[in-house]
Amino acid sequence: MGFLTGKTAIITGAGRATLKDGRCGSIGYGIATAYAKEGANLVITGRNVKKLEDAKEELERLYGIKVLIVQADVNAGADNETVVNEVVKRTVETFGRIDVLINNAQASASGVPLADHTTEQFDLAVYSGLYAVFYYMKACYPYLKETKGTVINFASGAGLFGNFGQCAYAAAKEGIRGLTRVAANEWGKDGINVNIICPLAWTAQLEQFQEAYPDAFEKNVHMPPMGHYGDSELEIGRVCVQLASPDFKFMSGETLTLEGGMGLRP
Repeated sequence: MGFLTGKTAIITGAGRATLKDGRCGSIGYGIATAYAKEGANLVITGRNVKKLEDAKEELERLYGIKVLIVQADVNAGADNETVVNEVVKRTVETFGRIDVLINNAQASASGVPLADHTTEQFDLAVYSGLYAVFYYMKACYPYLKETKGTVINFASGAGLFGNFGQCAYAAAKEGIRGLTRVAANEWGKDGINVNIICPLAWTAQLEQFQEAYPDAFEKNVHMPPMGHYGDSELEIGRVCVQLASPDFKFMSGETLTLEGGMGLRP
């Protein structure tokens, strides 16, 4: 039994995706796998029901945990607060508690220069990222307060370094960084640990980005000094497990940069 047995984690954007070589190709699914190995029951969300169903089947079969899947898409044309509240409602009805919220989901039109970016493309990044984090954190707060839980959000080097062709993505991620720091200050008294990490993992999405926008990829994505990109489960997923450990509380509100083979750096 793992130390998260009996606990419940919501992970957004956790559908199963694979790389061309068959390895895990999704940060969300890598995190879900790491949590499942520690015994946590999971609520995984996403837009693609087939990817969610594939994730549920594999996680339950391999690790003996229970997985609730909920299709959820925060976007400019949806009643987003209702969408998110439904996820939280079903989570509590199924498991009775929320111990960890991991806001991983994010869509964007990466590779499009700022001058060519459309309002629709900007909305895609801001709604799927920043607004989603805002709604999920608000909806989960009362339950995280009860469990002295953990929030893990995701930023990106795109915002830190001003990556070419990623204006909307960078703006959404920097908004999430600011929101995270505010929550860390406001919720610390409630015993809720709030952190944000900036991972660089080789994913199916990054693989597709390289094929679709080779120039932008070459400008923005650089091999970490250790010579490999982060592994979605073994590095990013395990960091997320560590942040939820009752024996490990990183200073709430810190930004953690995770690069392949380099561990954590505040």
